[in-house]
Amino acid sequence: MIRSLLLATAAAAMLATGASAAAPIIPAPVSDTPREGVFQLDARTVISPPANDAQALASARYLADLLERSRGLKPAIRAPKPGERAIVLSRQGPAGEAYRLDVEGQRVTIASAGDAGLFYGVVTAWQLATAEPGKGPALLPARRIEDAPRFGWRGVMLDSARHFQSVDYVKGLIDRMAQSKLNTLHWHLTDDQGWRLEIKKYPKLTEVGAWRVPAGPAATADIDPKTGKPRVIGGYYTQDQVREIVAYAAARHVTIVPEIETPGHAHAPIVAYPELGSAATPPTATSSDWGVFPYLYNVDERTFAFLDDVLTEVVALFPGTYVHVGGDEAVKDQWKTNPAVQARMKELHIASERQLQGWFISRVEQMLHAKGRRLIGWDEILEGGVAETATVTSWRGIDGAIIAAKLGHDTILSPEPMMYLNYRQSAAPDEPPGRGGVVTLKDVYDYEPMPAALNPDEQHHVLGMQGNIWTEHARTEERVSRMLFPRVAAVAETAWSPAAAKDWTSFADRLPAELARYRTLGLTFDETPLKVRALSAPDGRGARVALLGAEQIGEIRYTLDGSVPGAGSTLYSQPFTAPLGTRVRAQAFRGGQPLAAASDIVVDARSVRSRASQELKACQGALVLNLEDDAPIQGERARFLVDILSPCWLYEGADLTGVSQVEVAVGQIPFNFQIGKDIEKIKFRPPATAEGELEIRQGSCQGAVVAVLPLAPATRSQGVSVLKGKIAAVTGSQDLCFTFTQKAVEPMWVIDRVTLIAGAADGR
Repeated sequence: MIRSLLLATAAAAMLATGASAAAPIIPAPVSDTPREGVFQLDARTVISPPANDAQALASARYLADLLERSRGLKPAIRAPKPGERAIVLSRQGPAGEAYRLDVEGQRVTIASAGDAGLFYGVVTAWQLATAEPGKGPALLPARRIEDAPRFGWRGVMLDSARHFQSVDYVKGLIDRMAQSKLNTLHWHLTDDQGWRLEIKKYPKLTEVGAWRVPAGPAATADIDPKTGKPRVIGGYYTQDQVREIVAYAAARHVTIVPEIETPGHAHAPIVAYPELGSAATPPTATSSDWGVFPYLYNVDERTFAFLDDVLTEVVALFPGTYVHVGGDEAVKDQWKTNPAVQARMKELHIASERQLQGWFISRVEQMLHAKGRRLIGWDEILEGGVAETATVTSWRGIDGAIIAAKLGHDTILSPEPMMYLNYRQSAAPDEPPGRGGVVTLKDVYDYEPMPAALNPDEQHHVLGMQGNIWTEHARTEERVSRMLFPRVAAVAETAWSPAAAKDWTSFADRLPAELARYRTLGLTFDETPLKVRALSAPDGRGARVALLGAEQIGEIRYTLDGSVPGAGSTLYSQPFTAPLGTRVRAQAFRGGQPLAAASDIVVDARSVRSRASQELKACQGALVLNLEDDAPIQGERARFLVDILSPCWLYEGADLTGVSQVEVAVGQIPFNFQIGKDIEKIKFRPPATAEGELEIRQGSCQGAVVAVLPLAPATRSQGVSVLKGKIAAVTGSQDLCFTFTQKAVEPMWVIDRVTLIAGAADGR
């Protein structure tokens, strides 16, 4: 009775306001026209697909499952009886991926002549039903939605080669894509660090190439008692599992595009079958190094026979139009020094190794064409010339897409960094490991994929866009999801919604409902950018407190009396002063709704002079990564922000008044990076002792040394060690530069946290 009264009250309120608010769904539809009235969804509502329509029935079941999981309702799937409220699926609507949705007092009608369109209409109906979180009945304001996608290619690239994900995880990602109206999973299945696809004719590809020992001394010491050797990580997908995943995706109108890398990124297959390689001395074990390896396939006919065999099995598993063949980052040094390769170039009258790569890709394109498929490659494939039917994925900015379209090639926009979702989402210390640069949710949303340099005829070659998740540093499935979401929602809206209708304010207003859906379904996403954190500094006898988090998304509310913040608490607008010992509780809100859990922050003498590596500045910013320690094997590991080409940190504007000691938590990481000749750019000052030192300079990295902390105590630990020592007396604020002395890059010393200690304020 109480629930009925509440629903009636809410319905009356909706009728009074005319339900004028935009529907809180992502991606935003092309047209959303509010109307008078409201539809009550409850346990008696039925879902009615057309008779004898298997695809419509599948969509009806998908909706029923979502409603049960999100609202606890179990709607029957059948024709409605007179007077029953129903969600009706109809084929009297637009074609393809387009749909029309009408919400009225007794009916919700989802209409599309296309199977995908009907499915996407079902997804929208579910989003309307979950506009407000909670179990039980829901009220859907009356409206008409007319919708169709902007682009035909709306994708996510999942890298399963660097780190392997389970079948269940891949299926879960496909579901999340479908619920965002994304339709293409670019599946990166082979690379230097792993071959993940069973090829029956070449079993060693997975017997050997799918497994590796992680980098670092901790992994080397982790002996598997069954083998007496270091424990390996990895995995691969059997062909039966791939068929299962492909069918699962097809049922959700997601096409899977497999990627089989050529001619570079071939370390793993060459370990399995050394005769495929170009190096005089082929590698003997699959590597855990990251970066660009020099190993390329050779250009012997037996290697092309191998690739043809592989692709024959690939196209039998993946029924889509496209196969991605990589073509990126192929270092030509081994081709230049291989006599057989040079002889083949002379025989073919090929003047350069770049042209040889073009010939190589053309051979692969011919194989795919003969099998009824089309080739896609990264934008480097343009450098050697490819067939007009080849499609180009533009990742090195947008120039590849512009050149491709002007040459008559179809193209997909996926440029670094905006579409590289392995970059951090915020500068917070709690972000997962990944690329050190920050690409926020708003950065992703603001990206416009259609290059302005293309005329209308050339724009037709832009098939769409995709966000990429490279998993070098995403060791777990939880981290993959955190890097992807909620940024995938921004990718989805840009790929689906009309360009002219994009509106960040509207998107941010609709975001809390989307986050609530994630939480209701138990789906992982990155809450760190939405949580409030503090960055404090000394201010007289107290502290000046800056609150950070949810920038450009929400507003921060806080309390200083220990109470839980609410939407009516003090609005944060600028840094404030507070006595040491103050407890700050803060939370970000959007439209009165919390974006993440409240933060509980204590401002004390230690925190005001303490900075994590992520809160320090990289001195040069050449190649900044947010890396995790290699130890312990089990359990939580420290994360270090470090420029691997210039390991140097700045604590800017450090208040040194009264500071007498410095405490630095340091770690060691394996230098497992294939960076070619760039390794020669890494310079260190010579150590004074065998183990080396951490040197701290005042003012700049060429300034006077104010502290030296020997590394000897830290060499005995595989984890984080705390070094502590005296620092020269200085008054006022100064930049402090932190650098290590060492003879070589292996291992690379890194900073976890710096804490300045004033007087007797810290007795540790």
